[in-house]
Amino acid sequence: MPTFVNLPIHFSTIEQVVFLQGTTTRLLMACAMGGAIGMEREWRHKASGLRTNMLLCMGCALFTVLSGVLAGPETADKSRVASNIVQGIGFLGAGLILHTRNRVLGLTSAATIFVVAAVGMACGSGLYVEAAISTAIVFFALRFIGLMEARSGWKHYPMLYEVRGSDQKTLFESVLAVLDRERLRLNIVERDTVGELQRVTFTLSASRARHERLLAELVASAAMDRVVSYSDEEED
Repeated sequence: MPTFVNLPIHFSTIEQVVFLQGTTTRLLMACAMGGAIGMEREWRHKASGLRTNMLLCMGCALFTVLSGVLAGPETADKSRVASNIVQGIGFLGAGLILHTRNRVLGLTSAATIFVVAAVGMACGSGLYVEAAISTAIVFFALRFIGLMEARSGWKHYPMLYEVRGSDQKTLFESVLAVLDRERLRLNIVERDTVGELQRVTFTLSASRARHERLLAELVASAAMDRVVSYSDEEED
């Protein structure tokens, strides 16, 4: 019969924290909070989607937990590792911000991951109620505030306009006359000639009601054979 020897099992300080201080629960809570926000981002087809926000939130929670462990019992300041999370998230958020034409994209996505990092730190500190409330606020802001802005007419979004006509001079005069009445500047994206047809593409940023008014005025102009508008909107 084989004999079994009872060997003592020694756990490191980090393993003791994981098993005895609820670190697993903190990490799982961080995954749940980050995943909830990531689902909304994934639904909108953003670069920072479900996996990104989930891993980001869990990573910040783990760094928060390890900050006190790695400092050791003899060190009074146990927030050195956690304090650098904000700087690291700043670099990550800067990579999401894009400059295109006359507008800036990605500010909302950058702000989202900044808040997700804060939620992860709250989970890593065991502040589950605060983390849950913050997650609910972020989800509400991302899901419903933009919809409210669009319906209220506050939000300005870009539209591409393509006007076509046979006389380039008359075409430009008509477009400029419409924009002058609305006090808008002409931002030409593309201008070309197809046979005798002149085609000009430009972009304008305005509210939904103003876009409808501009389109109606451009269509009513006799100098234009055809007016087409395209959505150039890319929400954060």
